[in-house]
Amino acid sequence: MKKYVLSLALLVSVSLSVPVEATNGYWTHGYGPKSKSMAGACVAMAFGAMCAASNPASLAVVGNRIEVGASLFAPKRGYTADDNLPPGMAPIEPGKVESENDLFLIPHFAANYMLDEVSSIGIAIGGNGGMNTEYDRAVFARFNPTGDPQFDASSPTGIDLKQMFIGISYSRLLNEQHSIGITPIISIQSFSATGLEPFKLMSESPDSVTGNGTDVSFGGGLRVGWLWQFDEQLKIGASYQTKLWMSDFDEYKGLFAEQGNFDIPANFDLGFSYIFLPDWTFSFDFQRILFSGVSAIGNSSVGPVPPLMGSDEGYGFGWDDMNVYKFGLQWLYSQDLTLRAGFSQASKPFENQQALFNILAPAVVQQHYTAGFGWRLEDESEINVSFMYAPEESVGGTNPMTGPQTGEIWMSQWEIEVGWATSF
Repeated sequence: MKKYVLSLALLVSVSLSVPVEATNGYWTHGYGPKSKSMAGACVAMAFGAMCAASNPASLAVVGNRIEVGASLFAPKRGYTADDNLPPGMAPIEPGKVESENDLFLIPHFAANYMLDEVSSIGIAIGGNGGMNTEYDRAVFARFNPTGDPQFDASSPTGIDLKQMFIGISYSRLLNEQHSIGITPIISIQSFSATGLEPFKLMSESPDSVTGNGTDVSFGGGLRVGWLWQFDEQLKIGASYQTKLWMSDFDEYKGLFAEQGNFDIPANFDLGFSYIFLPDWTFSFDFQRILFSGVSAIGNSSVGPVPPLMGSDEGYGFGWDDMNVYKFGLQWLYSQDLTLRAGFSQASKPFENQQALFNILAPAVVQQHYTAGFGWRLEDESEINVSFMYAPEESVGGTNPMTGPQTGEIWMSQWEIEVGWATSF
């Protein structure tokens, strides 16, 4: 037992020490290699303990399991500032700039234990989302009109948001067809920002905008789920996660709206899986992420009268609520080998005129292509591998703070995840 406690403590420590970059806005496209290989279409699949992050009702039917793994995630992101103004007049120095830090190792862990024939308790630990950029220049160097050196932008410029969750799930079969689940969630997040000194001029708390090291926030919420085994072929699932109410980032209360508040948005999933041939299963999920419900994310950075940053109406990233459509396919090729593939399409996270602030978080990818496989071993264990590619997307336009200067932000991604699981 001591060995497992130490392993769990190490996993939590590693989870907090790496940036977690996400793929739908700042939301991950799936949880665990099985889900990720099917583009996250997992709410009605019930094939692993990590799927509790999508639908805790599935745990009552997956049995006793332990799952552990890690992904190697590689986002390429940056911005291009166009040279369409007279020399020296462009608010942002013209050029194409790519962010540093483009390779991240992200672990996960999940376990499920059947209390009796109809109920189970499980745990899942993983990254819920995050953002990371680091530009090796003072991006906002021309934003200080006062000449006062305390407002001169420093280098590097960027932000680092890390998030992780620990979910403890209880799931119960109500009858042969229906199961329900509930997951209290503990969430921890950290944030730091550098190179934003000119924005102190626009803040109600100018000493709490940038360069204050890493601040940590704690909080939690609840996820509930339902799974309906309609017949031998069709499953229908649904889940809802409340907003995760977080403590404020006090060291950055002059940057984020509502004095440093950065809650984690509510979201819900609805989907089905259908066995249309003996060895083939199709799954579909619809997910909606309510980004606009968090002022620091949803508030606009465009308006006739600029609000003070850090105030209730202060600048945010201007993100809309996001709809994500996920399609997955699973083929039981043989007794030992399972092949999977998927595709997802997300709505546009923000409008073109919101591009300036999103230089710090260019989360513009909308499509994900995924594939993977599972290989069953002799000792009731298995290896699962997933691959993801998100082709480059960009959002371009102008912004009131940059006048007529045009430009765009862009991002592409790839990821490989390997997981080991065992039944007992």
